[in-house]
Amino acid sequence: MKRFVWLLMATVLVAGTSSCVSKKKYREALARYEQADKNYKKFRQNYMECKVDNEKLRSRIKALESSNAGLQKALDKCISLNQQGNVNIQNLIEKINSANEYIRSLVEIYHRQDSLNRVLKEQLTKSVADVNPDDEDLDIKVQKGVVFISLSDKMLFKSGSTRINPQADKVLAKIAKIINAHPDYEILIVGNTDNVPIRTNCIKDNWDLSVLRATAITRRLQHKFGVDPKRMTAGGRGEWNPKAPNDTEEGRRLNRRTEIILMPDLDQFLSLMKQVEE
Repeated sequence: MKRFVWLLMATVLVAGTSSCVSKKKYREALARYEQADKNYKKFRQNYMECKVDNEKLRSRIKALESSNAGLQKALDKCISLNQQGNVNIQNLIEKINSANEYIRSLVEIYHRQDSLNRVLKEQLTKSVADVNPDDEDLDIKVQKGVVFISLSDKMLFKSGSTRINPQADKVLAKIAKIINAHPDYEILIVGNTDNVPIRTNCIKDNWDLSVLRATAITRRLQHKFGVDPKRMTAGGRGEWNPKAPNDTEEGRRLNRRTEIILMPDLDQFLSLMKQVEE
């Protein structure tokens, strides 16, 4: 993510110095960058806090499991030797049950978000099944705790263009409907290209192309399908995030794509963990 923000800043600066971009458009691009940078810093800060809390919870789980094993051993000894009365045995049982319940609550939190992501993936897959039944130009998967929707450039744009194909609205409408039904997810839209050089009057290189395509999709989701712009961040990675080698046409086809990434609200996730601690 950090590298993505620096690359986005470089793109905005390049766009700002281009001869075919007005000062107004440059300022708008700079403003979008600053907003994206703020969103990134907030997301990064939340992520680091979540990571620290996760490590603490993992350590606590291990300690509780160890303590639970000791309690179970003590209980077994009490029963076998009959050295303790029924009251002491009942206390040990209650402590074991309490420890087990706490562990189950923590584990449930870890798995809850993953389950939500998988449900969202299934909803998206069913929704677009009639648009792309063979998954040739559209791929949906859950990875690293987020949902990735990968759309080929053939589905969205003409070669070397940032103008969205009319037929792309059909799949974008279905994706937007699912996105609007899950307002707790943040949305990151990232353009990607192959390594074939491009240079036109208004597109300097693949960096420009990837960013302009991402902002085109962002605007379409906002203006035509009602997705809240406050939830969205647009950026581009040019040719530097390939899915396959660029030495074959098939590889280049896979690399020319736009990704819509749905990220869970980390504030909500941290709130759930604090509820368990209380």
